[in-house]
Amino acid sequence: MLAKTKKEKAIKDSRIHDKDTGSPEVQVTLLTKRIDELTKHLKKNKKDKHSRRGLLSMVADRRRHLSYLAKKDPKRYKALIKKLDIKK
Repeated sequence: MLAKTKKEKAIKDSRIHDKDTGSPEVQVTLLTKRIDELTKHLKKNKKDKHSRRGLLSMVADRRRHLSYLAKKDPKRYKALIKKLDIKK
């Protein structure tokens, strides 16, 4: 779970316009932050299978958002991949 301040900062950094909360860039950014936090948790708690399943679900969701963005606007996709340092 992201803290409110971290979530607001992530949205502020990746939004397209002032009231943007649902664009693919924002969604991928939030998913990436949550994936990072959950990965740290799973390194400490190796037997937490329920959280691991949630992590896999988030990774799949992020992949779907990225493939959508790659089809719709390749320039935005490449910029987002570079900004978040996601290896595809």
